[in-house]
Amino acid sequence: MTDPLDDVLRRKILVELQRNGRLTNQELAERVGASPSPVWRRVRDMEESGVIRRYAALLDPEAVGIGECVFAQVTIEKHNREMYQNFERVVGSLPEVLECYALTGDADFILKIHVRSVRDYDRLLTDHLFRIPGVQHLKSSFTLREIKFETALPVRGADED
Repeated sequence: MTDPLDDVLRRKILVELQRNGRLTNQELAERVGASPSPVWRRVRDMEESGVIRRYAALLDPEAVGIGECVFAQVTIEKHNREMYQNFERVVGSLPEVLECYALTGDADFILKIHVRSVRDYDRLLTDHLFRIPGVQHLKSSFTLREIKFETALPVRGADED
């Protein structure tokens, strides 16, 4: 498959699917101004190549009772592949950890964590995160409020023709 951003129709499809992944192929074709067949082919190609990772429902954390959002900066004691891989494996298995990134700078990783309460976060720390071999330091920051939340990537040039 070619670069999806080299094709204006692909860019339009990506913008629309990021807005609403439940569109039918017919609705999607109408929104991007193309016939259903080429739209379907491009969507299928982008799904198969991994450009489109998956389709998901975005839940409101407050509405489902998981209102505490915490960012945790983690420093690993020894910078070696085994310690990093073990940390990544354990963190990858924790459903409360929604995102994990390896960083440059003072911390080695940053985690975005959603829990029901401060008590649940304490349990996550003591039962899981502090037990990971090599975790030297963990700095937590609780969010006060969400200023911006966006899942759509900026697809430039989708309005070109």
